[in-house]
Amino acid sequence: MRRLPPPRAIGLLACLAGAALPGAPHAQEGALAVPEVGVTGNAERALDPVRGFVARQEITGTKTDTPLIESPQSISVVPRDQIDARQAQTLGEALRYSAGVRVENFGTDSRTDWFQLRGFNAQDVGIFLNGLRYNAGYAGSAYETYGLERYEILRGPTSVLYGQIAPGGLVNQVSRRPTDTPQGEVRLTAGSYGRTQAQGTTSGPLTADGTWSYSLTALGRASHTAVDQVRDDRVFVAPALTWRPDPNTSLTVLGYYQHDETSGNQFLPYDGTVRPTPFGRISRNRFTGEPDLNQFDRTQYGLGYEFSHRFNNVFSFQQNLRYAHTGIDWQQVYGGGLDIDRRTLKRFAYAADIDVNTFQVDNQLRADFTTGPVSHTVLAGFDYSQIAYRNNSSFVEASGLDVFSPSYGAAIPALLPFNFTRQNTTQYGLYLQDQIRLDRLILLAGIRQDFARADTRNRLTGGNTYQDDDAFTWRAGAVYLFDNGLAPYASYARSFQPQIGTNIRGNTFDPLRGEQYEAGLKYQPTGMRSFVQASAFHLTQRNSLTPDPTSSINNIATGQIRVRGLELEAVAELGAGVTLVGSYTYLDPEITRSTTTAEIGNRPAGVPRNTAGLYGEYTFVAASKPLSGLTLGFGTRYLGNTTTANASYNVVPSTVLFDATMRYDLTAMSEQLKGLTLAVNASNLADTRYVSRCTSDTACFYGNRLNVLGSISYRW
Repeated sequence: MRRLPPPRAIGLLACLAGAALPGAPHAQEGALAVPEVGVTGNAERALDPVRGFVARQEITGTKTDTPLIESPQSISVVPRDQIDARQAQTLGEALRYSAGVRVENFGTDSRTDWFQLRGFNAQDVGIFLNGLRYNAGYAGSAYETYGLERYEILRGPTSVLYGQIAPGGLVNQVSRRPTDTPQGEVRLTAGSYGRTQAQGTTSGPLTADGTWSYSLTALGRASHTAVDQVRDDRVFVAPALTWRPDPNTSLTVLGYYQHDETSGNQFLPYDGTVRPTPFGRISRNRFTGEPDLNQFDRTQYGLGYEFSHRFNNVFSFQQNLRYAHTGIDWQQVYGGGLDIDRRTLKRFAYAADIDVNTFQVDNQLRADFTTGPVSHTVLAGFDYSQIAYRNNSSFVEASGLDVFSPSYGAAIPALLPFNFTRQNTTQYGLYLQDQIRLDRLILLAGIRQDFARADTRNRLTGGNTYQDDDAFTWRAGAVYLFDNGLAPYASYARSFQPQIGTNIRGNTFDPLRGEQYEAGLKYQPTGMRSFVQASAFHLTQRNSLTPDPTSSINNIATGQIRVRGLELEAVAELGAGVTLVGSYTYLDPEITRSTTTAEIGNRPAGVPRNTAGLYGEYTFVAASKPLSGLTLGFGTRYLGNTTTANASYNVVPSTVLFDATMRYDLTAMSEQLKGLTLAVNASNLADTRYVSRCTSDTACFYGNRLNVLGSISYRW
């Protein structure tokens, strides 16, 4: 793969509009009628930019523009203004204060967004971009946060709308889009570890009548990281173009290109990180690889469109399509545990050439009508995806490294072929959903039939594996809207996720099955910009792989994990310049079935019981100039302890972290400086040493260190 030079500053670029359809006219006489829809110029739509921290609409939970309070499932929205307030650079940083999410599981890993939802790993199949699957498993794609208008978190099984998915849920990333009015921003950022970054966005109409509109977003970054000899360089460009030939038709073309240059993560031992050795703890900036075999270069790009057309007062059609490519050139020397002297790290050399091409299309036919006093929004869909995956990797044992007094430059033995796999995966599904409204009672029901096929060819052995998985899933829920803004709800949902691979007899594994019961309460009082939700759930995953008691080299799909939980989340703009975001998550995870008796009754490795966060901002709105332009913010996060294994484990301790914000609108000093803003953000303010997670006693990962970012931006 051709290496690009380190990115440098780029300026330019986008915001969002949304090709929402106009409201239907008044209902007519007869058995079948169109519901009356009130539309005002200030009505919020799910794909539009949100002013402030509090969103009212979502699109991920139903694939229709739906108020958050009307969805009988736990859903959160983190809009652009909230992302900018903390200068979040990644998905993990943006979702730090969201309930049910454990982010940044592997600390300072700049390659991908590792996270859990309700105790289940979600990064492989749980990251979506504009409603279409984005992360293709092992490829580890990570979309630039500056190119997004919002994150939407849908918790719990979601297969009815999205096919194969982990039971914990998904995160949908919504891109910036063309806007109806001209607007934009240019921002320059500098910070810890030599970070220099330039980014910008611009959007607006291209023609006077608004038929054509555009957006363009770009970012360039050159940066080191908290780990020696590990960079975090990026170039990102995302154009978008919208065509609206008439009020009932819209076509938005969305593209992106992103190139990253960084390195693999550092695999450190439990002894030396969580627990000191006789020589102390390993430095948090310790690089454990070799400079001559140290790169993770990734190029990804995608092009697609969103087309919508309303045929009449009842029927409309939506089609979302995208082709995407990810290519990775990966070379790394990583650790495998301490030697008997407790200071020499065993190491292994690894190299991989990974290539992933995806094609996806989602077709949706929608009908809005009433039958007597009941209104319906019926969605019938057919989606199709094809993923072509290639991984050519090699591996060899390398020489050790003294982690307390490292000396680099050791010769790397010739790497031996380890894996050469080509896999073509196809999935298509049929789904049907009805959103039913009877006065203040809202019902949601959906069904889906999935067909998943995988053809895997091992180029090293010449073997082929074929896998067919069919699944029927469904969900149902109800929510009741009280006058005072309270909305109790209850729901049931199922999910499925194919497990790639075979046992020693060549038979494929049964897919993972998820099942969830959820009940909760949402609160959104009229006249206030706030949203509060509480949920309790019982979530079960079946068919987890466990060791075969009759064969030490075989697995069988008989395991089961149960997670009971409670989530509390609130976001509120309280007036007088006060804004709060807070969450608390309690999980009671348990391995309820396993062939390893010692695991039964334990919580799964890496899953915390308690996670909490509270972030607040105060803007001096009532103060006299120049203080009136000042905003101060402070946040605290609690990360509960985790275990290193399902049985015979060590414990990774809990920790408390602090974040801070200071922002100043220069308009308070002079109208001639209107649009200019200075901002400084610091995360892990005390530079607390902590381990974010250990996947075993030989694979532990330090959490993020103190990171300070300062920026100056100009908006128009």
